[in-house]
Amino acid sequence: MTHAASLRSLLSSLLLASALCTGCHAAARTPVPPAAQDATLASAPGRQTAVFAGGCFWGTQSVFERVKGVLATTAGYAGGSADTATYPQVTTETTGHAESVRVAYDPSKITYGQLLRIFFSVAHDPTQLNRQGPDVGTSYRSAIFFDGPEQSRIARAYIAQLDAAHVFPSRIVTQVVPLQGFYDAEDYHQHYADLNPGNPYIQVCDRPKVEALKQQFPELFQEYKGK
Repeated sequence: MTHAASLRSLLSSLLLASALCTGCHAAARTPVPPAAQDATLASAPGRQTAVFAGGCFWGTQSVFERVKGVLATTAGYAGGSADTATYPQVTTETTGHAESVRVAYDPSKITYGQLLRIFFSVAHDPTQLNRQGPDVGTSYRSAIFFDGPEQSRIARAYIAQLDAAHVFPSRIVTQVVPLQGFYDAEDYHQHYADLNPGNPYIQVCDRPKVEALKQQFPELFQEYKGK
């Protein structure tokens, strides 16, 4: 294949991916307002976890692993049972699982409300029901799996706040449900966006989310340093 033909093939792939990924970015073009109700920063370093589902977990993970105060991220499945927590089963859309990301964070450096603000601002579009762009099905739904009453209170109050302010053109459809279990995804899904930067899907659907994080939250952005 000639260089020109290779270039045309690449451009065709990018254009196709762009068409398919229409709508897979966040609905907000600027940061949504901060959460009016939030946890206070802890006085000492610690470790807490949050679980978010916002479409394909590749993009969600690539966002949160670049947030200051985040200690680790894991792509996985939540919402279903342990015996169906495999990618081939989840993609049948019959397991109840959503592609999710577990975020371990230091509550002395970042609050749960700040993580939610990033989730709603750049990680996905919370007004799309059971899909994100080209990815369609309940496994791509928008969901917050809370761990304890404080996370539930903050998340529900924040959604009500954003809806009341008409921040988005449509109402938020994000589920807020208790975390019953989180199951790690297969190794090849972990940090996929960073290990496969040339993938057209990653370039069109996920890289813009990282750029939006960098532009909208410069004070919270950090370069990804690897696992």
